[in-house]
Amino acid sequence: MGAMSVRTESSEPSEANHRAGFACFVGRPNAGKSTLTNALVGQKVAITANQPQTTRHTVRGIVHRDDAQLILVDTPGLHKPRTLLGERLNDIVRTTWAEVDVIGFCLPANEKLGPGDRFIAKELASIKKTPKIAIVTKTDLVDNKTLAEQLIAIDQLGRELGFEWAEIVPVSAVGDEQVDLLANLIVPLLPEGPALYPEGDLTDEPEQVMVAELIREAALEGVRDELPHSIAVVVEEMLPREDRPADKPLLDIHAFVYIERPSQKGIIIGPKGKRLKEVGIKSRKQIEALLGTPVFLDLHVKVAKDWQRDPRQLRKLGF
Repeated sequence: MGAMSVRTESSEPSEANHRAGFACFVGRPNAGKSTLTNALVGQKVAITANQPQTTRHTVRGIVHRDDAQLILVDTPGLHKPRTLLGERLNDIVRTTWAEVDVIGFCLPANEKLGPGDRFIAKELASIKKTPKIAIVTKTDLVDNKTLAEQLIAIDQLGRELGFEWAEIVPVSAVGDEQVDLLANLIVPLLPEGPALYPEGDLTDEPEQVMVAELIREAALEGVRDELPHSIAVVVEEMLPREDRPADKPLLDIHAFVYIERPSQKGIIIGPKGKRLKEVGIKSRKQIEALLGTPVFLDLHVKVAKDWQRDPRQLRKLGF
């Protein structure tokens, strides 16, 4: 799944040298965080919606290697708070930053450092213990001179704020070697220990839940009076379509819309299936915006008799 690591010695590495830990990428919107996450993890879809997530530690992806396991977690964007919720979110950000093992600060190579970057760097400076790596993204978009100037500016920014970067790494998520190099630099900063997640554990529960919620919203629109609560949506699977070129990915999503009684089926599907089609189009647009990737959405309507009163069905439907 993750980066390949080459073993030179013939003996198996001992468990003791295995490292596992958490990292988060921070940076202004559009600094290349999700592209980098996808490149590191290999095939995981990163949520690129810009609403701040209120949950702590949403796992964005896991890099499995022979010598280490790197768990990438999400933090809501740090912003100048205008509201109490903004304050709360910023507290969560700071807590998360203090709890992870490494913070990667993404700065695009093709944009000069701005006030937004300074604001984040200042916050980073107040978190003394956590090692900080400056990751200069989108290096494929600039020439060597511009890149060199950016690296110097970033180095100075750290000094100005009284801390030293553990590393300053230029990467282009388009080129694999540099992404591997980044993983090689992060791994030694992780604590020693066994893997924290089983191999192949790449599913991200919140994503499926959010997708189901978008479909449910679209399905309820316009029929709330007739079916106020009798709809549940279960996303059976979300899989990247095989044999697609890297620049044209497609995510297959298969979902069931459950209703309580057969008589409700007609309401949801509509004359000649017109309504269900509209639900599909509307929710697909929103899912694509949320996940930042083209989606093929396969929707089926099923009757789950009186599911609201049946604990077994409720569990199956995620309640």
